[in-house]
Amino acid sequence: MKLPVRSLTLITTALGALLTLPAVAPAIAPTATYLLPSASAFDGQAGLPPATAKTVTLPLVPGLTPSGKVTWYVVTESSDAADARRRGVNYAPKLARALGTSAVQTVRVRNPEAELPKQVIQFAGTVDFSPAQQVVPGAAPDFFPPSRFAPGSVADASYSPLITTGDGIVLDAPQVANASGLHDTVVSADFAHRRVTVGLFEGFYEDHPVLYTRFSGSDPLLAAIESTTFTPNLNAAPGLASDDPVSSSREAIVPIVNGPTGAANPQRQGLNSALAGEGAPLNVIQEEPADPADPSSLRYSPVWDVTPGTWTAAALNAGQRARLTSIQPTSTQAAPSIIEQAQSGALVSPPFATGPFNPSVGLNAAGLVSLCPVVAVLPISG
Repeated sequence: MKLPVRSLTLITTALGALLTLPAVAPAIAPTATYLLPSASAFDGQAGLPPATAKTVTLPLVPGLTPSGKVTWYVVTESSDAADARRRGVNYAPKLARALGTSAVQTVRVRNPEAELPKQVIQFAGTVDFSPAQQVVPGAAPDFFPPSRFAPGSVADASYSPLITTGDGIVLDAPQVANASGLHDTVVSADFAHRRVTVGLFEGFYEDHPVLYTRFSGSDPLLAAIESTTFTPNLNAAPGLASDDPVSSSREAIVPIVNGPTGAANPQRQGLNSALAGEGAPLNVIQEEPADPADPSSLRYSPVWDVTPGTWTAAALNAGQRARLTSIQPTSTQAAPSIIEQAQSGALVSPPFATGPFNPSVGLNAAGLVSLCPVVAVLPISG
């Protein structure tokens, strides 16, 4: 996506104002099951978002590329509880498990003595936002995989959205704009007031609707269909097919390849449906963000280990196919959970999922990583 002239002017003149622009204060109280504290609006409105919200507005932070040019990024997670509270972002301690790998880039703080909103980070890597995204669906009814695809932004060899200054804390800080253009999920960017609005995907966690952003994918196909930055370094994050909080930096996300289709079908779900233009794939995540005081927060990570499932021909013929909304069994589920469907043989790993078996999901990992910070976990409706 190309930047308009006015936006390019703002970027090139922003460096002198890095230390004077006001920070964006959080404006939403956590009245849902969970809301990202720094999110100032959903679909342009403050307050509890609908489960169908399409955008979220986040603080936009100026920084520097390796060559000293201005880049802009957002922060959505921190591996440190106190730092997460101070920034108003998700607590994700599992990110620290990726320290020492190429999944985390070490950055330089140009003015380390300044207060947090005025610190200027110089990144070790950056992103080219100029390529044209391309996704041509496959032939019906198997729209996935696409017949042609290309990601709309590409990371350089040093880039990862996961960063550290060397203090043991890892931030999820994806770059979303620079002189080459805008990230493909950016709907609008207000550089003067340091706000950016990005698109959302809908999904599920234990039957709860969830809303999440997406910024990077470790595979070009994944990045193309999710409109994210192709970032190979992310796949160095440890924990393939594991959610162990001691050793893994990942959590599973389950896309269903061949779920029910039809834009008006209340059971609609899956990659075929998404590539047919019917809406988000409605993926299912393994863990939600939580307050650091909640022990469950130790398991959350935005580094999603793609663990796909596909309905078998026998399940389709038997009419078993339905929308799945939880990996593990719950008391509120309308259909058997993903692991139950996998154990019954109705749901299996597709051929491209050649990674290890994940026993907590019942399916094989695909060996791909999708960086998707959760911004809202909403009450179960109806």
